[in-house]
Amino acid sequence: MTVGVCYFPEHWSRERWAQDVEQMVEAGIEYVRMGEFSWSRIEPEPGDIDLSWLEDAVSLIGDHGMRTILCTPTATPPKWLIDQHPSILQEEPDGTPRHYGSRRHYCFNSPAYRDETHRIVSMMAERFADNPHVVGWQTDNEYGCHETIRCWCNDCARAFREWLREKYDDINSLNEAWGTSFWSQRLRSFEEVDPPRHTAAEHHPSRLLDYYRFSAESAVEYNAIHTERLRAVNDDWFITHNFMGDFNSCDVYGFTEDLDLITWDSYPTGFAQDRRPDAASPDELRAGDPDQVGMNHDLYRGAKQQPFWVMEQQPGDVNWPPYAPQPGEGAMRLWAHHAVAHGADTVVYFRWRRCREGQEQYHAGLRKQDGSPDRGYHDADKAATELGELDLGPVDADVAVLHDYDNLWATSIQPHAPDWEYWTHMRQYYRALRSRSVQVDVVHPDWDLSGYDAIIAPALHLVSEDLAKTLKSEVESGTELLITVRSGAKDQYNKLPDTSAPGPLADIVGATVDQHESVPEELDRTVTYDGETYSYRTFAEWLDPDEASVVGSHIGGVGDGYAAITENEVGAGHVAYCGIWPEADLADSVVSDLLDRAGISRTERFPTGVRAAERDGYTWVTNFTSDPVSVTPPADARWLVGDNTVGAFGAVVYEGVASNLSLK
Repeated sequence: MTVGVCYFPEHWSRERWAQDVEQMVEAGIEYVRMGEFSWSRIEPEPGDIDLSWLEDAVSLIGDHGMRTILCTPTATPPKWLIDQHPSILQEEPDGTPRHYGSRRHYCFNSPAYRDETHRIVSMMAERFADNPHVVGWQTDNEYGCHETIRCWCNDCARAFREWLREKYDDINSLNEAWGTSFWSQRLRSFEEVDPPRHTAAEHHPSRLLDYYRFSAESAVEYNAIHTERLRAVNDDWFITHNFMGDFNSCDVYGFTEDLDLITWDSYPTGFAQDRRPDAASPDELRAGDPDQVGMNHDLYRGAKQQPFWVMEQQPGDVNWPPYAPQPGEGAMRLWAHHAVAHGADTVVYFRWRRCREGQEQYHAGLRKQDGSPDRGYHDADKAATELGELDLGPVDADVAVLHDYDNLWATSIQPHAPDWEYWTHMRQYYRALRSRSVQVDVVHPDWDLSGYDAIIAPALHLVSEDLAKTLKSEVESGTELLITVRSGAKDQYNKLPDTSAPGPLADIVGATVDQHESVPEELDRTVTYDGETYSYRTFAEWLDPDEASVVGSHIGGVGDGYAAITENEVGAGHVAYCGIWPEADLADSVVSDLLDRAGISRTERFPTGVRAAERDGYTWVTNFTSDPVSVTPPADARWLVGDNTVGAFGAVVYEGVASNLSLK
């Protein structure tokens, strides 16, 4: 287990580099990431290449026993390049260019930028091909940050038409698939297809879904320019990209074949404020939401089905959320332990020193702008010492939670309620699992699902016949399956099929959806389940059971008495269908019953903010709250870090299982 840091030598005088690097060694740093925003420093004039400064920095780091991860600098094309090729710039739906002066202002489909990317990546790769201190590369930086996966320029229009021609072959097939008779949207040729630019009313949902798919694939195709050139030069390098948390437009699964390693950038106090509809609690403002961060850990681990890295770990206060409170004392250490517990092999803090210039001056580093230690430095030092003694295998999860960007996009295109939000709905079930200390893999529905004792499929909106057959086979062999509201509602083109929801899943669910409704707070939102009364939110379905047993029913309103939750025996397993978005207590009850049927051990229900995670025979107890917590581990547990008192914003580790843990 290792700790790293992001460093920008171009921001500091050479006289300071040696001291910075020596202090990195003292803090237990093993990896240093550099170069992702340095194009104008590398090539100040067209064709005038200066990599000597970066070579010197790499040598200095290597001489001190650390390893370097270099980045392709394409997230920030220099001004001279924009002046030479203005078509590189992205455009908004209304045609407004996203001008130079920030970052991520280029279009993935610009032929000129693809050529320039090939050139700069090739040049850098060849320069460092034989450098023993460079062990890997990060491509670009945070694809999709600032809502930049989708562009609406003329290059994208041409590329979209070619993408559609390859997918549908002829325009009549497209018209049939999309359903363009509605609102007189029938097309005569692919040349008539434009990106979904600014319009008077909402766009056709099938057109939007295909544009979202096209845009995501454009980023994957662009990324391949980097990976192909790097591998051609030195196949021993590992290649990765740093993704972001709860990102809606960038489909990480498309990148997995081209990347050796998945990494992501974790900023818990920012994410709790700007990436979910609920207001952050005081503790979340100091340490974040463990389930919000944890679900992203498990998603990026599941995307490649192997350990991942945190390529940017929040080091202290940050500049970009609405508010920038100081993290709780010890939170930066807590986040490193939490990541490792969920399967991270390396945690890289962003950044080494607070920058004195530009847009990120209010973003903390491990050290202040004068070079003195900041609060995160001591946490990183302590985490490096504690984690450096662990040699861990992968996380072994009993439960898979299915996640798919197509379902995210389709439900967001037609949310049917202002507070429908895919991530939040999915996290309600994830939170119920993690509050019981159950290990979770977040995986794509097309991944291998064998070996899981239970599967949860939240809002499996678009369901193919092949996926339905796969799920049926898994359940028949003994897997317990829970399917949630809005599943099987649409076909692969984002159209209603000629059968009732849950469509291809109806056979194993043993029920169909008679009616559905989105429900504001002013209307009745209660159900019975297992003899108890519970509340739900946002979305509800009235189920018409066939073979399924009714285990939950609506109370009040026009749906009074209708089935809301069903269970159906299928072979050696069962399929539960939850036709409402449950509040936390009901989600816990439904998930607990699923775990019982699957024979999966679990703890008592822990309070929000306190979590236990197991990895390779070791258990972490993490406390994201401002109050100490006392725990009772299994009798045979052996403490590695800390003891049975988990301090505020603290973490402890023992050798032993998580399921026998309890709170005092």
